[in-house]
Amino acid sequence: QGTIHLFRKSQRSLVGKLTHEFRLVAADRRSWKILLFGAINLICIGFLLMWCSSTNSIALTAYTYLTIFDLFSLVTCLISYWVMMKKPSPVYSFGFERFEVLAVFASTVLAQLGALFILKESAERFLEQPEIHTGRLLVGTFVALFFNLFTMLSIRNKPFAYVSEAASTSWLQEHVADLSRSICGIIPGLSSIFLPRMNPFVLIDIAGALALCITYMLIEINNYFAVDTASAIAIALMTFGTMYPMSVYSGKVLLQTTPPHVIGQLDKLLREVSTLDGVLEVRNEHFWTLGFGTLAGSVHVRIRRDANEQMVLAHVTNRLCTLVSTLTVQIFKDDWIRPTLSSVPIANNILNLSDHHIIPMPSLKAADNLNPVTSTPAKPSSPPPEFSFNTPGKNVSPVILLNTQTKPYGLGFNHGSAPYSSVLNQGLGIPGMGATQGFRTGFTNVPSRYGTNARGQPRP
Repeated sequence: QGTIHLFRKSQRSLVGKLTHEFRLVAADRRSWKILLFGAINLICIGFLLMWCSSTNSIALTAYTYLTIFDLFSLVTCLISYWVMMKKPSPVYSFGFERFEVLAVFASTVLAQLGALFILKESAERFLEQPEIHTGRLLVGTFVALFFNLFTMLSIRNKPFAYVSEAASTSWLQEHVADLSRSICGIIPGLSSIFLPRMNPFVLIDIAGALALCITYMLIEINNYFAVDTASAIAIALMTFGTMYPMSVYSGKVLLQTTPPHVIGQLDKLLREVSTLDGVLEVRNEHFWTLGFGTLAGSVHVRIRRDANEQMVLAHVTNRLCTLVSTLTVQIFKDDWIRPTLSSVPIANNILNLSDHHIIPMPSLKAADNLNPVTSTPAKPSSPPPEFSFNTPGKNVSPVILLNTQTKPYGLGFNHGSAPYSSVLNQGLGIPGMGATQGFRTGFTNVPSRYGTNARGQPRP
């Protein structure tokens, strides 16, 4: 049995949430125009689909898909208005700008899927070409052309306008640009009309209408019905070639890639940041496109120990915010860390890291055939050198030195050396020997005074 909440707020369904957000957008007067065009678009699509069925023209069907794409663009424009109204939330800390990127990507991909469907239907029609009725073919062409141009030129669609300028040019734009240069070379006054880069949506609408007009004339003159299928293939290829660069650009934005045109500017700004006073290193930099025209990034900056963190943060932010609108800068001071090495385990009651140092002694694995002095392989028959002490350098435990001096850097380690008396009293060296052995080497059988041998007798 659970707790009964009498005044618990009921969870909204998905339809309820969409209705609430739609009311939020509809409350803005700027969206009324878009909603009006959307209603007219639905009516126009209905008439065009009926005329496509009556004329049996697949070319008119392919051109009608451009009107359906206009409906998707109107929905994208509504989403853009909704994004401007919404504020960042704990779930969406960067805001809702990626929703309009997703809307552009979905619209362009659906348009390409429609073009692939037209190509498949056209391939089937080449095997068995049906008869085309031209009664409403030309009427449907001009109705679709007028509505598409009127929609594109009357409503400022910010997401698609940005993508059409930022994405790479399509093959249709390149061919038209070459043709316009040739025409402007003959008639220079047309350079203001034939821009170097025409609007791709206006261009595909005009090209599709021109293909349908040619289809109508050829069918009326020679009853050449196969030209309808050829026009449908041409419109589908133009649609695919126009939408593909836009879908690629919006897909890269969704993948959080860095735009190629800002990489040089970012490198220049990072070099300027690395030369600021107090900055030692700039690393872990990552910049990506958050939305259309919005760049986000994060960077780690390592500074000197005596540098002012707030001053460096202000200078770094001032340099990068000119290009990166959403910026995260993490500043940390340089830290000197001296690692402590230990070759054998030491009991806690014997050694405290804050009071002692551990001096590791390297263990020689192949010490059986090495010279203890020169660390080189010695011959089995050759006698040891006369100047070598009887101090084999294997299986040596680390020497532990007591330290009571405080480290000046405040890292918790102590430096310095203890007095000789305290060292000798503690019996450092080989365990069990105490202070009776030589302090110079810390091993047995080592002369403690020059001129005596291992047994303490004077050398001859």
